[in-house]
Amino acid sequence: MKVILLSDVYKHGVAGEVVEVADGFARNWLIPKRLAVKASLEALKKHESMREASAMRKAALEGRLNDLAHQIDGVELLFGRRASPTGKLFGSVTTSEIAEALNAATGIDINRRRISQTQLREVGIHDVPVRLGTEISPILKVQIVREEDYAKVLAQKAAAAEAPAVETVDPEIDAEADADAAVSEVANEVAAEVVGE
Repeated sequence: MKVILLSDVYKHGVAGEVVEVADGFARNWLIPKRLAVKASLEALKKHESMREASAMRKAALEGRLNDLAHQIDGVELLFGRRASPTGKLFGSVTTSEIAEALNAATGIDINRRRISQTQLREVGIHDVPVRLGTEISPILKVQIVREEDYAKVLAQKAAAAEAPAVETVDPEIDAEADADAAVSEVANEVAAEVVGE
C-alpha cells in the first residue's frame, strides 16, 4: 500500500515522503498512530504543499548547520589529565567532556553524538571531526597536556592571545631596500662631488 508519511518513521522514510509499505503495517500501525495517510488523489495534492514546506525547512536547517560548522571549525580546546611517563592517560577525554568544553569556549551547545567517537587516551594534539552540515566537516583541535603542565600551557595561550601581532619582514624585500639605499647613497656622493667641483 502506498502511504504519505506524516512523521519520520525509522527505516521507512521521513515526513512528506510517499512510500510503499505492507498493507498490515499501514492499516494496523501507521494510519491509527497518525504517522501516515493512505496515498489518495486528494492526499497527494495536499502532499505537494507539505513537501514544499518540508524542503524549505530542510534547507533552512542545513543553512544553520553549515553556519554552525563554520563557527566551530578550528576551535582549540585544552584539557589537563593525569598521564603516565609514556604519555598514556589514566582514563580518556570523552565526547561529553569535549561537548562541554566547546560550549564553555564558544557558547555553542552540540550533542555529544555528533562528535567523533574515537577515545582520546594520549597526551598531545588531536584533530576531532564533528558531523554537522553537508558543506564542511568542522575539525576541533583538542590538546591534552599533563595535569601539572595545564596551568603553564593555559597561561602561555592567554599570553599569546594578548600579545600584539609582530610585523614580519620579508628578507628579499629587506635586501632590495638595502640595495636601493646603497645606490641612492652613492648617487648622492657623486652628486656632491660634481657640485663641489
